Amino acid sequence: MNLRIAALLLAALTALAAPLAQAQLKVGVIASATGPTAAVGIPQKNTTALLPKKIAGLDVEYLVFDDASDSSQTVALVKKLLTENVDALIGPSGSPNSMAALQFIADAKTPMLAPVGTTAVVLPMTDQKRWVFKTTQNDSLICEALVAHMVKRGVKTVGFIGFNDAYGESWYGVFAPMIEKAGIKLITNERFQRSDQSVTGQATKIIVANPDAVLIAGAGGPTVLPHTTLIERGYKGQIYQTHGAATPDFVRLGGKAVDGAVMAASLMLVLDQVGDTNPAKRQALEYVAAYEKMYGAKPATFGANVFDAGLLLQRAVPEALKKAGPGTPEFRAALRDALESIKELVGTQGVYTMTAQDHSGFDRRGRELMTLREGKWQLIPE
Repeated sequence: MNLRIAALLLAALTALAAPLAQAQLKVGVIASATGPTAAVGIPQKNTTALLPKKIAGLDVEYLVFDDASDSSQTVALVKKLLTENVDALIGPSGSPNSMAALQFIADAKTPMLAPVGTTAVVLPMTDQKRWVFKTTQNDSLICEALVAHMVKRGVKTVGFIGFNDAYGESWYGVFAPMIEKAGIKLITNERFQRSDQSVTGQATKIIVANPDAVLIAGAGGPTVLPHTTLIERGYKGQIYQTHGAATPDFVRLGGKAVDGAVMAASLMLVLDQVGDTNPAKRQALEYVAAYEKMYGAKPATFGANVFDAGLLLQRAVPEALKKAGPGTPEFRAALRDALESIKELVGTQGVYTMTAQDHSGFDRRGRELMTLREGKWQLIPE
């Protein structure tokens, strides 16, 4: 075969292969904009409009869906998006929903950027979870700050009440051994459903046990119910919340009853109190300003989880394009590898440095300790 014929064959094969790659990036987005997780999902869905329209010169198409906080709908939507040949998926909002999607994402070998609380979507690392990247702080990072505060306050006994799902179980799995190591005794362990209208029975058991402090492990609007129930029934100890309570709804619905809550979460809730040396402050201010301009209200921190997903894609896509074009299995694999290689990417909530074993990537720059005073979060120096 002479060089001219070889060149013609190569050109023909290239022409045949070209249609397999898309001319644009396709990103699926699943948010729980309705249902029990709506306080989390609404700002996430809204934030989609602020994601980059172009990355590395390619137009980005976002296919946005609401799973109504229902894991079965999440699975159906994930399957639909995978048939649409998306290059990546952002979402879903809820921890159980993300866990339900793991197998399908892994089978399709498509990266998923999960804006959820539970560490279980990325740890312990498995062949399934290597396709998932988490845009919220791991429970252990938040828990360290809460337990340190308990120790400083002289807490000796603690009660736990959490969601009866992946979020609650993940938090219990981190919290229980951490307080034991700190010399704090867990004396009551309760669960509740996201859709529950009453937790009187669980609150009564906690009050009878009379722990020095209580940790509530929930997310979104449902975090208010156990907190206000404990206060209404006379509990006087310190109540802690996880970063799942970092929503305007927690403050609005809880009112005076949630005053005094202690939480560790991203700097977004105390931006005016954080020093300019914090690397994430400028990015967070830009996101908040853009969201306010578009919607006339400040976003919950959960929206920032989706915004950061966009920043991660902006960093990773150009690297993936060096190996393959969008719309191909090779591109999705390259995108996964590029996401895993991200170092010192400044987001709205902290700085991301991913590794093969850490697909969240936050360090202590990704959390602030705070307490609620008269409806405003106040920074507590660690």
